[in-house]
Amino acid sequence: MFIYEFRVNPKPQQVVAINEAIRTSQFVRNKVLRYWMDNRGVGKTEMFRYNTLLRKEFKFVEDLNSHACQTAVERVLRAVNRFYDNCKKQVPGKKGYPRFKRYSRSVEYKVSGWKLSENRKHINFIDKKGIGYLKLIGSRDLNFYQIEQIKRVRIVRRADGYYVQFSVQLDARDTVKPLIPSQKAVGIDVGIKYFLADSQGNIEYNPQFYRQGEQQLNRLNRRKSKKYRQGLPQSKNYHKARCQYARGHLKVSRQREEFIKRVALRLIKSNDLVAYEDLNVKGMVKNRHLSKSIADAGWSNFRRWLDYFGYKYGKITVAVSPYSTSQNCSNCGEKVQKSLSTRTHVCSHCNYV
Repeated sequence: MFIYEFRVNPKPQQVVAINEAIRTSQFVRNKVLRYWMDNRGVGKTEMFRYNTLLRKEFKFVEDLNSHACQTAVERVLRAVNRFYDNCKKQVPGKKGYPRFKRYSRSVEYKVSGWKLSENRKHINFIDKKGIGYLKLIGSRDLNFYQIEQIKRVRIVRRADGYYVQFSVQLDARDTVKPLIPSQKAVGIDVGIKYFLADSQGNIEYNPQFYRQGEQQLNRLNRRKSKKYRQGLPQSKNYHKARCQYARGHLKVSRQREEFIKRVALRLIKSNDLVAYEDLNVKGMVKNRHLSKSIADAGWSNFRRWLDYFGYKYGKITVAVSPYSTSQNCSNCGEKVQKSLSTRTHVCSHCNYV
Protein backbone atom coordinates (compact mmCIF):
# COMPACT_ATOMS: atom_id res chain seq x y z
CA MET A 1 0.00 0.00 0.00
CA PHE A 2 1.12 3.55 -0.80
CA ILE A 3 -0.08 6.53 1.23
CA TYR A 4 -0.46 9.79 -0.70
CA GLU A 5 -1.18 12.86 1.41
CA PHE A 6 -2.75 16.17 0.38
CA ARG A 7 -3.31 19.29 2.40
CA VAL A 8 -6.82 20.79 2.47
CA ASN A 9 -8.08 24.18 3.62
CA PRO A 10 -11.67 23.61 4.80
CA LYS A 11 -14.09 26.44 5.48
CA PRO A 12 -15.23 27.06 9.08
CA GLN A 13 -18.46 25.07 8.63
CA GLN A 14 -16.45 22.23 7.06
CA VAL A 15 -14.05 22.26 10.03
CA VAL A 16 -17.03 21.77 12.33
CA ALA A 17 -18.28 18.88 10.16
CA ILE A 18 -14.85 17.19 10.05
CA ASN A 19 -14.43 17.46 13.82
CA GLU A 20 -17.92 16.01 14.29
CA ALA A 21 -17.04 13.06 12.02
CA ILE A 22 -13.85 12.44 14.01
CA ARG A 23 -15.74 12.55 17.32
CA THR A 24 -18.39 10.19 15.97
CA SER A 25 -15.73 7.69 14.87
CA GLN A 26 -14.14 7.93 18.31
CA PHE A 27 -17.56 7.41 19.94
CA VAL A 28 -18.16 4.22 17.95
CA ARG A 29 -14.70 2.90 18.79
CA ASN A 30 -15.08 3.53 22.52
CA LYS A 31 -18.61 2.04 22.66
CA VAL A 32 -17.48 -1.13 20.85
CA LEU A 33 -14.47 -1.41 23.15
CA ARG A 34 -16.72 -1.09 26.21
CA TYR A 35 -18.98 -3.79 24.72
CA TRP A 36 -15.94 -6.09 24.39
CA MET A 37 -14.87 -5.37 27.98
CA ASP A 38 -18.34 -6.11 29.38
CA ASN A 39 -18.78 -9.24 27.25
CA ARG A 40 -15.35 -10.84 27.24
CA GLY A 41 -15.07 -13.48 24.55
CA VAL A 42 -17.19 -11.78 21.87
CA GLY A 43 -15.70 -11.91 18.41
CA LYS A 44 -15.63 -9.94 15.20
CA THR A 45 -19.22 -10.77 14.21
CA GLU A 46 -20.71 -9.61 17.51
CA MET A 47 -18.73 -6.34 17.37
CA PHE A 48 -20.02 -5.47 13.91
CA ARG A 49 -23.58 -6.33 14.97
CA TYR A 50 -23.22 -4.00 17.93
CA ASN A 51 -22.04 -1.29 15.53
CA THR A 52 -25.27 -1.78 13.56
CA LEU A 53 -27.28 -1.33 16.75
CA LEU A 54 -25.43 1.90 17.49
CA ARG A 55 -26.36 3.24 14.05
CA LYS A 56 -30.02 2.52 14.76
CA GLU A 57 -29.91 4.02 18.25
CA PHE A 58 -27.98 7.25 17.63
CA LYS A 59 -28.84 9.62 14.79
CA PHE A 60 -25.37 11.24 14.68
CA VAL A 61 -23.78 7.78 14.23
CA GLU A 62 -26.16 7.01 11.37
CA ASP A 63 -25.14 10.30 9.69
CA LEU A 64 -21.56 9.04 9.42
CA ASN A 65 -20.84 6.73 6.50
CA SER A 66 -21.31 3.06 7.39
CA HIS A 67 -17.81 2.16 6.17
CA ALA A 68 -16.30 4.84 8.42
CA CYS A 69 -18.08 3.23 11.38
CA GLN A 70 -16.72 -0.16 10.30
CA THR A 71 -13.15 1.15 10.29
CA ALA A 72 -13.66 2.29 13.90
CA VAL A 73 -14.65 -1.29 14.79
CA GLU A 74 -11.61 -2.60 12.92
CA ARG A 75 -9.37 -0.42 15.06
CA VAL A 76 -10.79 -2.10 18.16
CA LEU A 77 -10.21 -5.53 16.61
CA ARG A 78 -6.59 -4.69 15.87
CA ALA A 79 -6.03 -3.50 19.45
CA VAL A 80 -7.67 -6.62 20.91
CA ASN A 81 -5.76 -9.02 18.63
CA ARG A 82 -2.47 -7.27 19.40
CA PHE A 83 -3.17 -7.62 23.12
CA TYR A 84 -3.90 -11.35 22.80
CA ASP A 85 -0.82 -11.91 20.61
CA ASN A 86 1.43 -10.20 23.16
CA CYS A 87 -0.05 -12.39 25.90
CA LYS A 88 0.53 -15.59 23.89
CA LYS A 89 4.11 -14.57 23.04
CA GLN A 90 4.70 -13.61 26.69
CA VAL A 91 6.09 -10.22 25.75
CA PRO A 92 7.89 -8.77 28.82
CA GLY A 93 6.30 -5.78 30.49
CA LYS A 94 2.89 -4.39 29.66
CA LYS A 95 0.89 -6.32 27.09
CA GLY A 96 -0.94 -3.33 25.58
CA TYR A 97 -4.43 -3.74 27.01
CA PRO A 98 -6.86 -1.78 24.76
CA ARG A 99 -7.63 1.69 26.07
CA PHE A 100 -10.30 4.27 25.36
CA LYS A 101 -9.50 7.13 23.01
CA ARG A 102 -10.00 10.68 24.18
CA TYR A 103 -8.32 12.81 21.52
CA SER A 104 -8.75 11.06 18.18
CA ARG A 105 -7.38 12.92 15.16
CA SER A 106 -8.66 11.05 12.15
CA VAL A 107 -11.67 9.47 10.52
CA GLU A 108 -11.23 6.79 7.86
CA TYR A 109 -13.51 5.90 4.95
CA LYS A 110 -13.36 2.81 2.76
CA VAL A 111 -14.58 2.74 -0.84
CA SER A 112 -17.80 4.69 -0.22
CA GLY A 113 -18.71 8.00 1.37
CA TRP A 114 -16.42 10.02 -0.93
CA LYS A 115 -16.07 10.84 -4.61
CA LEU A 116 -13.19 12.35 -6.61
CA SER A 117 -13.76 15.06 -9.22
CA GLU A 118 -13.04 14.50 -12.92
CA ASN A 119 -9.58 16.06 -12.74
CA ARG A 120 -8.81 14.31 -9.40
CA LYS A 121 -8.05 17.69 -7.77
CA HIS A 122 -11.09 17.80 -5.50
CA ILE A 123 -12.82 15.30 -3.25
CA ASN A 124 -16.44 15.33 -2.14
CA PHE A 125 -17.51 13.59 1.08
CA ILE A 126 -21.11 12.61 0.49
CA ASP A 127 -22.31 11.30 3.85
CA LYS A 128 -24.73 13.27 6.05
CA LYS A 129 -22.04 14.95 8.13
CA GLY A 130 -21.91 17.76 5.54
CA ILE A 131 -18.16 17.97 4.90
CA GLY A 132 -18.65 18.53 1.16
CA TYR A 133 -16.01 19.52 -1.41
CA LEU A 134 -12.35 19.91 -0.45
CA LYS A 135 -9.53 21.03 -2.75
CA LEU A 136 -6.49 18.71 -2.69
CA ILE A 137 -3.24 20.68 -2.38
CA GLY A 138 -0.15 18.66 -3.25
CA SER A 139 2.23 17.56 -5.99
CA ARG A 140 0.94 14.00 -6.38
CA ASP A 141 -1.24 13.17 -9.39
CA LEU A 142 -4.01 10.67 -8.70
CA ASN A 143 -4.79 10.37 -12.43
CA PHE A 144 -2.10 7.67 -12.68
CA TYR A 145 -4.24 5.28 -10.62
CA GLN A 146 -7.63 3.71 -11.05
CA ILE A 147 -10.39 4.47 -8.56
CA GLU A 148 -10.46 0.73 -7.73
CA GLN A 149 -6.86 0.99 -6.48
CA ILE A 150 -7.83 3.53 -3.78
CA LYS A 151 -8.83 1.35 -0.83
CA ARG A 152 -8.99 3.89 2.00
CA VAL A 153 -9.42 7.66 2.40
CA ARG A 154 -8.52 9.24 5.71
CA ILE A 155 -9.04 12.78 7.02
CA VAL A 156 -6.28 13.68 9.49
CA ARG A 157 -6.21 16.65 11.85
CA ARG A 158 -2.79 17.97 12.83
CA ALA A 159 -1.54 21.01 14.68
CA ASP A 160 -1.01 22.95 11.45
CA GLY A 161 -4.24 22.02 9.66
CA TYR A 162 -6.14 19.19 7.96
CA TYR A 163 -4.91 16.57 5.50
CA VAL A 164 -6.52 13.93 3.30
CA GLN A 165 -4.65 10.64 2.84
CA PHE A 166 -5.27 8.10 0.06
CA SER A 167 -4.25 4.48 0.57
CA VAL A 168 -3.44 3.17 -2.91
CA GLN A 169 -2.99 -0.55 -3.56
CA LEU A 170 0.40 -0.55 -5.24
CA ASP A 171 3.67 -2.40 -4.78
CA ALA A 172 6.67 -0.21 -3.94
CA ARG A 173 8.83 -1.90 -6.58
CA ASP A 174 6.36 -0.97 -9.34
CA THR A 175 7.04 2.75 -8.84
CA VAL A 176 10.81 2.81 -9.52
CA LYS A 177 13.24 1.66 -12.19
CA PRO A 178 15.84 -0.98 -11.19
CA LEU A 179 19.17 0.50 -10.12
CA ILE A 180 22.51 -0.49 -11.61
CA PRO A 181 24.36 -2.68 -9.04
CA SER A 182 27.13 -0.75 -7.31
CA GLN A 183 29.06 -3.89 -6.21
CA LYS A 184 29.49 -2.33 -2.78
CA ALA A 185 28.59 -3.41 0.74
CA VAL A 186 28.62 -1.24 3.85
CA GLY A 187 28.21 -1.71 7.57
CA ILE A 188 26.89 1.16 9.66
CA ASP A 189 27.10 1.98 13.35
CA VAL A 190 24.58 4.47 14.72
CA GLY A 191 25.42 6.69 17.66
CA ILE A 192 24.61 9.87 19.52
CA LYS A 193 27.66 12.07 18.91
CA TYR A 194 27.58 11.03 15.23
CA PHE A 195 24.34 9.86 13.70
CA LEU A 196 26.21 7.06 11.94
CA ALA A 197 29.70 5.95 10.95
CA ASP A 198 30.10 3.39 8.15
CA SER A 199 32.77 0.87 7.27
CA GLN A 200 33.92 3.04 4.36
CA GLY A 201 35.11 5.77 6.73
CA ASN A 202 32.20 8.15 6.19
CA ILE A 203 30.56 9.97 9.11
CA GLU A 204 27.10 11.56 9.23
CA TYR A 205 26.80 14.18 11.93
CA ASN A 206 23.80 14.13 14.23
CA PRO A 207 21.71 17.28 13.66
CA GLN A 208 19.94 16.91 17.05
CA PHE A 209 16.82 18.72 15.94
CA TYR A 210 15.10 18.46 19.31
CA ARG A 211 18.17 19.69 21.19
CA GLN A 212 18.46 22.64 18.81
CA GLY A 213 14.80 23.60 19.25
CA GLU A 214 14.44 22.67 22.92
CA GLN A 215 14.86 26.22 24.20
CA GLN A 216 12.12 27.55 21.91
CA LEU A 217 9.84 24.61 22.76
CA ASN A 218 10.28 25.20 26.49
CA ARG A 219 9.44 28.87 26.00
CA LEU A 220 6.24 27.96 24.15
CA ASN A 221 5.36 25.43 26.84
CA ARG A 222 5.76 28.03 29.61
CA ARG A 223 3.59 30.46 27.64
CA LYS A 224 0.91 27.76 27.35
CA SER A 225 1.11 26.87 31.05
CA LYS A 226 0.68 30.49 32.16
CA LYS A 227 -2.65 30.65 30.35
CA TYR A 228 -4.00 27.42 31.82
CA ARG A 229 -6.88 27.82 34.31
CA GLN A 230 -7.37 24.96 36.77
CA GLY A 231 -10.95 23.69 36.89
CA LEU A 232 -12.27 26.34 34.47
CA PRO A 233 -13.02 26.39 30.72
CA GLN A 234 -9.87 27.32 28.87
CA SER A 235 -9.63 30.66 27.04
CA LYS A 236 -8.98 31.22 23.34
CA ASN A 237 -5.49 32.49 24.19
CA TYR A 238 -4.72 29.17 25.88
CA HIS A 239 -5.79 27.20 22.81
CA LYS A 240 -3.70 29.49 20.58
CA ALA A 241 -0.65 28.88 22.79
CA ARG A 242 -1.36 25.15 22.82
CA CYS A 243 -1.47 25.07 19.00
CA GLN A 244 1.79 27.03 18.75
CA TYR A 245 3.47 24.54 21.07
CA ALA A 246 2.10 21.59 19.08
CA ARG A 247 3.29 23.12 15.79
CA GLY A 248 6.78 23.45 17.27
CA HIS A 249 6.91 19.73 18.05
CA LEU A 250 5.45 18.92 14.63
CA LYS A 251 8.24 20.90 12.95
CA VAL A 252 10.91 19.00 14.90
CA SER A 253 9.41 15.62 14.05
CA ARG A 254 9.22 16.50 10.35
CA GLN A 255 12.84 17.70 10.33
CA ARG A 256 13.96 14.43 11.90
CA GLU A 257 11.86 12.36 9.49
CA GLU A 258 13.18 14.08 6.35
CA PHE A 259 16.80 13.81 7.54
CA ILE A 260 16.41 10.08 8.24
CA LYS A 261 14.77 9.44 4.86
CA ARG A 262 17.55 11.30 3.02
CA VAL A 263 20.34 9.37 4.76
CA ALA A 264 18.61 5.99 4.34
CA LEU A 265 17.91 6.58 0.64
CA ARG A 266 21.52 7.61 -0.02
CA LEU A 267 22.85 4.46 1.66
CA ILE A 268 20.52 2.17 -0.26
CA LYS A 269 21.19 3.76 -3.66
CA SER A 270 24.99 3.66 -3.25
CA ASN A 271 25.32 0.10 -1.87
CA ASP A 272 24.01 -3.35 -2.71
CA LEU A 273 24.13 -4.58 0.90
CA VAL A 274 23.66 -2.55 4.08
CA ALA A 275 24.33 -4.14 7.48
CA TYR A 276 23.22 -2.44 10.68
CA GLU A 277 23.04 -3.28 14.38
CA ASP A 278 19.88 -4.98 15.63
CA LEU A 279 19.57 -2.64 18.62
CA ASN A 280 16.95 -2.98 21.35
CA VAL A 281 16.02 0.70 21.25
CA LYS A 282 12.96 0.17 23.46
CA GLY A 283 15.22 -1.08 26.22
CA MET A 284 17.95 1.50 25.64
CA VAL A 285 15.64 4.49 26.11
CA LYS A 286 15.04 3.34 29.70
CA ASN A 287 18.46 4.82 30.49
CA ARG A 288 17.42 8.15 31.99
CA HIS A 289 20.75 9.77 31.09
CA LEU A 290 20.57 8.96 27.37
CA SER A 291 16.86 8.54 26.65
CA LYS A 292 16.33 12.05 25.25
CA SER A 293 19.36 11.82 22.95
CA ILE A 294 18.42 8.33 21.73
CA ALA A 295 14.85 9.41 20.99
CA ASP A 296 16.13 12.51 19.20
CA ALA A 297 18.37 10.39 16.96
CA GLY A 298 15.43 8.26 15.74
CA TRP A 299 17.25 4.94 15.32
CA SER A 300 14.09 2.81 15.04
CA ASN A 301 12.63 5.09 12.39
CA PHE A 302 15.93 5.03 10.50
CA ARG A 303 15.91 1.22 10.47
CA ARG A 304 12.31 1.20 9.21
CA TRP A 305 13.16 3.46 6.29
CA LEU A 306 16.30 1.42 5.51
CA ASP A 307 14.23 -1.76 5.23
CA TYR A 308 11.59 0.00 3.15
CA PHE A 309 14.03 1.53 0.64
CA GLY A 310 15.94 -1.76 0.50
CA TYR A 311 12.76 -3.59 -0.53
CA LYS A 312 11.77 -0.83 -2.93
CA TYR A 313 15.07 -0.77 -4.84
CA GLY A 314 15.85 -4.48 -4.55
CA LYS A 315 18.81 -4.09 -2.17
CA ILE A 316 19.70 -6.28 0.82
CA THR A 317 19.50 -5.00 4.40
CA VAL A 318 20.80 -7.19 7.22
CA ALA A 319 20.29 -6.73 10.96
CA VAL A 320 23.40 -7.91 12.83
CA SER A 321 23.43 -8.86 16.51
CA PRO A 322 25.21 -6.07 18.45
CA TYR A 323 26.84 -8.55 20.86
CA SER A 324 30.59 -7.73 21.18
CA THR A 325 30.59 -5.52 18.07
CA SER A 326 32.36 -2.79 20.06
CA GLN A 327 34.77 -5.26 21.71
CA ASN A 328 35.97 -7.25 18.70
CA CYS A 329 38.51 -5.66 16.35
CA SER A 330 37.07 -5.14 12.88
CA ASN A 331 40.55 -5.66 11.35
CA CYS A 332 41.94 -8.80 12.99
CA GLY A 333 38.92 -10.10 14.93
CA GLU A 334 40.64 -10.23 18.32
CA LYS A 335 38.69 -9.19 21.39
CA VAL A 336 39.79 -5.90 23.01
CA GLN A 337 38.04 -5.20 26.30
CA LYS A 338 36.97 -1.58 26.78
CA SER A 339 34.51 0.31 28.96
CA LEU A 340 31.53 2.32 27.73
CA SER A 341 33.43 5.57 28.29
CA THR A 342 36.14 4.51 25.79
CA ARG A 343 34.98 5.94 22.47
CA THR A 344 38.02 5.10 20.27
CA HIS A 345 39.04 1.52 19.44
CA VAL A 346 42.80 0.84 19.57
CA CYS A 347 43.72 -2.80 18.95
CA SER A 348 46.65 -4.08 21.04
CA HIS A 349 47.19 -6.96 18.59
CA CYS A 350 47.34 -5.23 15.19
CA ASN A 351 47.46 -1.55 16.28
CA TYR A 352 44.35 -0.82 14.24
CA VAL A 353 42.60 2.43 15.25
